[in-house]
Amino acid sequence: QVKLVESGGGWVQAGGSLRLSCAASGSIFSINGMGWHRQAPGQQRNLLATITSGGVTNYADSVKGRFTISIDNANKTVYLQMNSLKPENTTVYYCNADVVSGRGTGLLRDDYWGQGTQITVSS
Repeated sequence: QVKLVESGGGWVQAGGSLRLSCAASGSIFSINGMGWHRQAPGQQRNLLATITSGGVTNYADSVKGRFTISIDNANKTVYLQMNSLKPENTTVYYCNADVVSGRGTGLLRDDYWGQGTQITVSS
């Protein structure tokens, strides 16, 4: 079983910064990539940024230049550095991981999600 645990959420004033972390644990054979998303109440979950285990990144246009995703493969952790935060960035942020789990002939590739962390940006 694979588990993702996010941390680093909280409250910040507009223009401020936060750094989110997401650590993967469990029976992990390898991680192909990880990402960050956010979802407002009643709306669909939107992709913010992704990163492969090799460090290739991709960003949504809305966060380019303000958010930076990075990965620590040894510790199976992905980070999201968020700068110049705006009140409209207030919502729940989720990480996900494209994971190969298990061992030997019992390997299985699947997508796992964290429980979400709340970010509140005040004006």
